[in-house]
Amino acid sequence: MEHATVVVSGTKIAQEISGSRSEVWRLMQQLRGLGVDVAGHLATGYQLRSVPDLLLPEILRPLLRGTIFDAHLHHFYKIGSTNTAAMAAAAEGAPEGTVFLAEEQTAGRGRGSNSWQSPRSAGIYCSIILRPLLPPSDVLVLSLAAGLAVQGAIQQVDSRVKVDLKWPNDVLIGGEKVCGILTEMNAEATRVRHIVAGIGINVNQASFPKELGATSLRLVTGSEWSRVELAGALLKSLDREYRHLVEDSDARESILRRFAERSSWTRGKRVRVDENGLAIEGVTEGLDPRGFLQVRVAGGLHTILSGTVREK
Repeated sequence: MEHATVVVSGTKIAQEISGSRSEVWRLMQQLRGLGVDVAGHLATGYQLRSVPDLLLPEILRPLLRGTIFDAHLHHFYKIGSTNTAAMAAAAEGAPEGTVFLAEEQTAGRGRGSNSWQSPRSAGIYCSIILRPLLPPSDVLVLSLAAGLAVQGAIQQVDSRVKVDLKWPNDVLIGGEKVCGILTEMNAEATRVRHIVAGIGINVNQASFPKELGATSLRLVTGSEWSRVELAGALLKSLDREYRHLVEDSDARESILRRFAERSSWTRGKRVRVDENGLAIEGVTEGLDPRGFLQVRVAGGLHTILSGTVREK
């Protein structure tokens, strides 16, 4: 990375990593296997033909200066689940703003028992540790703010993309899911110890099984996206939303208002909600002051505390 597009001898690289030339050759083969475009060989030297679209701390950190996320970036080529790793690290005292990024997840998780498909270097698989001075009842608002951050990041990269927010944690384009948000916390009755916000964005996937109802930014726009650019925009957008939430007294009202304005699902949508084994059908009628979805049913107004919302 320090000598991008310049030919560097295997001997020089070996000296810098305090290894042998054969070790350099082995590492170059490993990088190529991970999709990094390295030209050359031991005899002629090695050349990084282009900056790889990998979510490496060295590449992302300059984009994140001034945010709470620039100091503790952790990158994995393969991991079970970034959320699982982040929750474990948070329990051991990892600082606020710690970010876990993966090229591939083998056990990515969505809400409930759902899995999250995480093919190598095709999407953004990201989990963030936060330690807000908030009661557990405010964590839903943080999840909605994360949705706003995702929407803002996508439209910062390409303002032509029309992004919809589905309560409580999905981001849609053209009615198909492009992003899921999984917020997990460890809390006492009145105090949050830590929160992990997991964000999975479908970026450059070329296809999905039809039954998933999913899409990617590449499928929507017809061209590949820079995951580095989008990840940088995402973390900067999330930093702004999070600071707003914890520092401004009117942040909750602002987040709920903006979410409702930017979502076609919060008002006037005929839905079916599977909530704790019960099926509820009605028309959405906005968010309550805590951020929960309100649905007009035959017997009056019903507040949805959790559950899967589907269009009827």
